Amino acid sequence: MAVRKLKPITPGQRHKIISAFDSITETRPDKSLLRPLKKSGGRNSNGKMTMRYVGGGHKRRYRLIDFKRDKDGIPATVKSIEYDPNRTARIARLVYEDGEKRYILAPNGLQVGQKVISGRDIAPEIGNTLYLSDIPLGTIIHGIEMKPGKGASLARSAGSYAQLTSRDGKYAIVKLPSGESRMVLTTCKATVGAVSNSDHALEKSGKAGRSRWKGRRPRVRGVAMNPVDHPMGGGEGRASGGHPRSRKGLPAKGYKTRKKNKTSNKYIVERRKSK
Repeated sequence: MAVRKLKPITPGQRHKIISAFDSITETRPDKSLLRPLKKSGGRNSNGKMTMRYVGGGHKRRYRLIDFKRDKDGIPATVKSIEYDPNRTARIARLVYEDGEKRYILAPNGLQVGQKVISGRDIAPEIGNTLYLSDIPLGTIIHGIEMKPGKGASLARSAGSYAQLTSRDGKYAIVKLPSGESRMVLTTCKATVGAVSNSDHALEKSGKAGRSRWKGRRPRVRGVAMNPVDHPMGGGEGRASGGHPRSRKGLPAKGYKTRKKNKTSNKYIVERRKSK
């Protein structure tokens, strides 16, 4: 994984830093694993805009990702590492011994031709999916289930990973990318390794047009609006707008929005680090 800094032959390329795409081995996706991806433009079923700053963007097709890894005991061979426009990480195309094809999130270090497998009594190697009860303590993992059989929910974006720190009865304690330590049932699955494309955080668009390609329209600052449109709007000249808050009046920058009596609070061992 690497990034490329372009020569500033145009204004848009002066600060542009993009992925080198050196890990990608196949440019065309497998047609059997594609599905249509409809865009709403931020409108609901009545045609009313319910999400601002959404619309346009390049046409995409969804890649079916196997987040469950439920073909236990059947080895699969990595045929290609591919680009996925719908996520920051790279994806790997697997071909199982029974002929079935599936996409998975590609871990860092996964190579074409490598064998991966999921289930019990298997080695904790890169790309293998095991139950949390079978993974050695201290192992770097990603794609962690929160409920058995539900599919990977945690640590799925580019470069992210969690660490299995300890086990206590039927629960495993996992340190998540946010710094939060959380109890997860040992009957849940996780994949060994960190997610690929860790240099994604170093990328810079270079120009506003690249955001439009991604379907993001220009975002208007609250202080630039009128008082009727935003709590921070109005004022004479370039007024700062007072205390930072959302369009609905909820304070921002440090105001906690998590409910105090949320059911899942009992599973959190240590809170995430506050800035």
